[in-house]
Amino acid sequence: MNVNKDNVIVEKTKAFALRIIKLYRYLREEKNEHVLSKQVLKSGTSIGANVKEGIRGQTKADFFSKMNIALKEASETEYWLELLTESGYVENKHYLDIYKDCQEIIKLLVAITKKQKED
Repeated sequence: MNVNKDNVIVEKTKAFALRIIKLYRYLREEKNEHVLSKQVLKSGTSIGANVKEGIRGQTKADFFSKMNIALKEASETEYWLELLTESGYVENKHYLDIYKDCQEIIKLLVAITKKQKED
């Protein structure tokens, strides 16, 4: 069974991670920025890694623990994106699109983690 196929959160977090990698390259090569770019790379790619690990978790508790970590990483990524824009490293028009994707992932993860509290 392919857990990536038709799994919205897996697909969206992987696509988001690829966008973050491109952003990282841009910041390093075009803007010569080395600190914030590394932070957004780490948190932005960690979201999908935690989702993927959670899906393969051995227990429900393991699954929800990883989803909560993914949510924290998504919130951290949101913060780094805000800083990169407000500091002028990323233009507002480029920021809005990736920021919107980050917020969509956060909403999905909030919905997933809320389900834990209902079960």
